[in-house]
This record gives sequence, C-alpha cells and structure tokens, in this order.
Amino acid sequence: MNKPSVHPFFHQPTSTWSYVVSDPDSEACAIIDPVLDFDYASGRTAGQSVQEILDFVRDQGMSVDWILETHVHADHLSATPLLQEATGARTAIGAHITTVQEVFGQAFNAEAGFARDGSQFDRLLNEGDQINIGSLKVSVIHTPGHTPACVSYVIGDAAFVGDTLFMPDYGTARCDFPGGDARALYRSVQKIYALPDSTRLFLCHDYLSENRKVHVCETSVAEQKAQNVHLKEDTLEEEFVHLRQKRDATLDMPQLMIPSVQVNMRNGHLPPAESNGQVYLKVPVNRF
Repeated sequence: MNKPSVHPFFHQPTSTWSYVVSDPDSEACAIIDPVLDFDYASGRTAGQSVQEILDFVRDQGMSVDWILETHVHADHLSATPLLQEATGARTAIGAHITTVQEVFGQAFNAEAGFARDGSQFDRLLNEGDQINIGSLKVSVIHTPGHTPACVSYVIGDAAFVGDTLFMPDYGTARCDFPGGDARALYRSVQKIYALPDSTRLFLCHDYLSENRKVHVCETSVAEQKAQNVHLKEDTLEEEFVHLRQKRDATLDMPQLMIPSVQVNMRNGHLPPAESNGQVYLKVPVNRF
C-alpha cells in the first residue's frame, strides 16, 4: 500500500482544512477542498488561500492531476476555478451532486441555463470508483448523511472524510440541511470504521472543543471508534439518530451557507452576470 504525502492548509476564517496529497514516487498530486477567500459584508472575493497552495505546489515541482471536492460545502466558497485555471487539473465530486443541484437550483430559482446534471465537473464519482494520482489509487466511498453527495476518498493509508466526522472530541456532521439524513450518516460512518484501525483520517474542519485550543486535521479510525463523542464503535443507530437530531435542532445556519451553496453547486463558479454586467448572489427570504 502506497503511503501518500499529505500537506494540510488551514483557512482560519472558516476553520477549513484543504490538502495537497502527493505521490512520493512521482510529481503528481491532488488538491482536496480548496477555499476561496470571501468577505460576506462587502461581497468581495480574494485568492490569498489559493496562492498559498499554488506556491507550495510550484515550489515542490508538483503537477496537479485532480481537484477533488468531498461535497457541496455550506460553510465556504470553493476555489476550484482559480486552481483549475492555474493548473489545468481535472475536477471531481460525488455523482449525487445532481440531487443537490436539483434541490438548491430550485431553492435559489437558478437561471434557465443552470445545468442540474453535474456537467460543471469533469468527473462524477460513484461508490467503488477509482482514479489515479500518479501511482496512487484513489478509491471512492459514498458517505451521505450530511449531504446526499458526500464522498470520502481513500488514498493508500489515508482517507479524506469531508464533514462526515470531526475530531473525536467534537463528534459528527450535522444532518439537518436539505437532503441530510442522520440514519444515512450513521451508516456512512460504519463504512469509515470498517477501514483498518491505523487508517489516517483527514478532516475538512476543526471547530475546536471546549477543552482544546489547537486546531488539528488528522485522527485515525481507531481513535474515532474509541473516542468519538457522538458515535463510537458500539453506538447503536437509534441512539445516534436521537442524539444527532436533538443536537441539530439547536444549531444555527452556517454564516456562509447562502453564498456558499449557490457557488459550490456550480463547481465554485459564480452565477452568470445579469443584464447590467454585475454578478449577484441571492438571499431567499424566509426559505431556510
């Protein structure tokens, strides 16, 4: 089993981890869950976080094969278009992106030309599909629950699980977004727990628990099964569903959900400019 090299990048404003995953035997790499800087108050975007990743890739002499999204994020805007323009890499996401596009295309009354078939991405990935990063094989696990389109990427001894799991002291992803399902999340986590105990798990976020002050991006299957405060190895499905639904009922909407979903369902692209040449992001009043 090849062991990929993993280089994390932390986006402090959204508590998001992005990754450059590279093949030790070649110059090939992939970028997972990149973040576009966005100031909601002014509506301005910036590419500082993107440039940090690009500088690293170039300094290391790497070639980017793929830009991979674990799901349609509701807490940050994807920087995929900027990275694709700079690197020529292909893009991929879970095949159930079409479900998310249908739901949120309707919610935001997207323009007539908005495709709901996932064609904004180069590759739609199903359970069991494989792609390559140099000599590394990337296996896809469909891990819905947080959203219908969530996937996890297993690369050698590492797995990138998106929002399915957080650090063991913080628990699991919320399941109250449209298309979310606590039972589905429970079953998705069982797929992750079926991986070898030594598997390195890399997370999309770390929001910190009350007793921890340092952000962490990595845990393991063994640690999660033994210590996850929401879902341990012996936690029953009904027990988890009750806990997750009760907790979700107390949560506020993520600060950047409205702009993030509109952009991320388009593979990070902004909506088309209107007749005056200006791009707008909509706020559905009393919808969510």
